[in-house]
Amino acid sequence: MAVVMDLHARKIIGWSMKPTLHRELVIDALLMAVWRRRPKETVLVHSDQGSQYGSDDWQRFCKEHHLEPSMSRRGNCWDNAVAESFFSSLKKERIRRRIYRTRELAKADIFDYIEMFYNRARRHSHLGGVSPEAFEIASNSAV
Repeated sequence: MAVVMDLHARKIIGWSMKPTLHRELVIDALLMAVWRRRPKETVLVHSDQGSQYGSDDWQRFCKEHHLEPSMSRRGNCWDNAVAESFFSSLKKERIRRRIYRTRELAKADIFDYIEMFYNRARRHSHLGGVSPEAFEIASNSAV
């Protein structure tokens, strides 16, 4: 699974699930984020050092969509702490101790977690106790 998170609001804006960690996985997640946000200026896209982020396809996709790739430093777990926290929450709050009969059932359950619970209802201490969506709405109305 790959996710794209807006760090300002801690909102998952792109995600993809596939059986393998090929470059299509991360490009699909980033494409969802680009479709949702339609950035008008260059946006920084931070990743770990997985081989899929160094691929020619990834670099080309970023360039075509005015995205600036940024890779974490080797061996520095703090660079991706927010994304790691999301995956930890997903595991603890949803998928731990569950056995899915099919990949499609797992995808549907994770879709529900991200789109219906995590983004819309889950409260974040970093955001003052509100959900990513509520924080984003409040931030946009304050501008």
